[in-house]
Amino acid sequence: MTGHGGGGEYKDLVVFLAAAGVMVPLFNRLKISPILGFLAAGVLLGPDGLARFADTAPWLAWLTISDAGQIRSLSELGVAFLLFMIGLELSWGRLKSMRRLVFGLGLTQVAVCTVVLAALFMMLGQTLVSAAVLGMGLSLSSTAVVMPVLAESGRVQTASGRATFSILLAQDLVVAPILITVTVLAALAQSGGDLDPATLRAALLTLVPAAIGLALLVILGRLVLRPMFRSVARARARGQGQEMFVAASLLVVLGAGLAAQAAGLSMSLGALVAGLLLAETEFRREVELSIEPFKGLLLGVFFVGVGIGLDLDVVAANPLAVFGLAAALTGIKIGMIFGAARLWGVKRKAAIETALVLGPAGEFAFVILGAGLVEGIASPAFTGTVLVAATISIFTIPAMAALAGRLTREPAAAPDLPEEALEPVGAENQVLIVGFGRVGRLVGEMLAEHGQSYLAVDSNASTVAKGRAEGANVFYGDAGRAEMLQLCGVETARAIVVTMDAPAKVDEVVRTARGLRPDLILIARARDDRHAVRLYQLGVTDAVPETTEAALQLAENTLVDLGVPMGLVLASIHERRDRFRAVFQDAMPDGAEPPRRARALRSTTSR
Repeated sequence: MTGHGGGGEYKDLVVFLAAAGVMVPLFNRLKISPILGFLAAGVLLGPDGLARFADTAPWLAWLTISDAGQIRSLSELGVAFLLFMIGLELSWGRLKSMRRLVFGLGLTQVAVCTVVLAALFMMLGQTLVSAAVLGMGLSLSSTAVVMPVLAESGRVQTASGRATFSILLAQDLVVAPILITVTVLAALAQSGGDLDPATLRAALLTLVPAAIGLALLVILGRLVLRPMFRSVARARARGQGQEMFVAASLLVVLGAGLAAQAAGLSMSLGALVAGLLLAETEFRREVELSIEPFKGLLLGVFFVGVGIGLDLDVVAANPLAVFGLAAALTGIKIGMIFGAARLWGVKRKAAIETALVLGPAGEFAFVILGAGLVEGIASPAFTGTVLVAATISIFTIPAMAALAGRLTREPAAAPDLPEEALEPVGAENQVLIVGFGRVGRLVGEMLAEHGQSYLAVDSNASTVAKGRAEGANVFYGDAGRAEMLQLCGVETARAIVVTMDAPAKVDEVVRTARGLRPDLILIARARDDRHAVRLYQLGVTDAVPETTEAALQLAENTLVDLGVPMGLVLASIHERRDRFRAVFQDAMPDGAEPPRRARALRSTTSR
């Protein structure tokens, strides 16, 4: 990056990092979405911000971004990483549990808003093809802003939160088809917009290379991704570092994006396909952790680029038109989303809140309209005005959420949606098994036999591969990291069972899990009595020492085989277990509450 005013080639990067390190924490402290902080930074640091005064105060050149083109190039990576993360989250279980709202309410909202907005733009003098692209782009809402705003107010699990999430999920699903449609519309636009069969056939033929490239990307991904990550995981197990996993994750995102570009598709679409492919593997959650820091920072670059592109001259020249267009777009979407929500059975209060937070435009408006500009479909001047209006509408999302909360006053857990929409999403209400060797596998089999769902995590790639081959719900990852436990649903888990045979690692997982959930049922495997004492000091609910339990089982079998009456043997075994338990609990720190009556030390043998 070549700076101006003696700023140096890395000056723009330093300015961006300074904005991320100063403005975003400031917005967080004010309880405002950090995405809006990036947008504000882009406006302030762009050519229409402080740079306007650089001629009279040259030192301001050090505080501005001189090369907006470089920032926009980097912002493409931010969108690619966002779509990659969306692909990772699109599991079949999630779509199945919310299928009615996702494919019903969500797709209805996109279709209705697209048609109505396209009709509006045609009334404003745009061609059918241009109006269609504008309508599709603006029918989408901002996942990056809306979901954090709802999470901060604790409304994700409410009726409106689930409806909002369903619509955003549907919008994420249609991004790829919309980008492909833009390619078809571009071919139609080049032929004068004539919709005769020959022209349409020629337009569709332009997608053949892209379809072939997409098919090859899927096939190659299925063949290569899992073996590659298994190799990386084995190297990591030998102590070669987390950085190899990060490098492999970055390679997948960038490689898939560049392959898609080579096939005539967008980098974002390639990243989405890569995410979908990895979502079906055991490495899904570990990849999420590896990518998250890069996704957040690069998505910040994207929004800084959006802020830089906000032409304040357009606003100053005709503020009534710009703000009027922003209000009209938002108002139309609010009305359409409210109607669609009511049509699909969402109650009135939840429908109002859902419509208000989803009314403003979203980040994909810039991606889709940008693609339309590149393809020569949309009018640059008019599209620039629309993008300014869309940017202004995004800034209103926190205010819309606050207004919705005041208007509806929906309780924190109002079951206003159909039952299917309130089903767990992800790994909720499951038992987490940490370690899936022989012990963990047996625990999982017993849980399944008694109708208890579980999710297992293991840091050995071969063990995970064997478990998944047997149909077990097991993933690769390090459960000693708080982020991994959170991805596995520790906040809603019913219990955690730690089955590893490495005492230090067991301690680490117990300490992390107890720090995240003080009320969690936490059962851990102990090496011996001393290890069991230490685990109780760390806060486990139950500890099962291998040596003690094996000795008691051996004694029980020996006494029974020698002819001692079963009742006397079981009574003495239970008495001895109680004595051990009392010793372990006495070792707990002063003031700590003793755990519930331990069941892990009871004999499961019945004769």
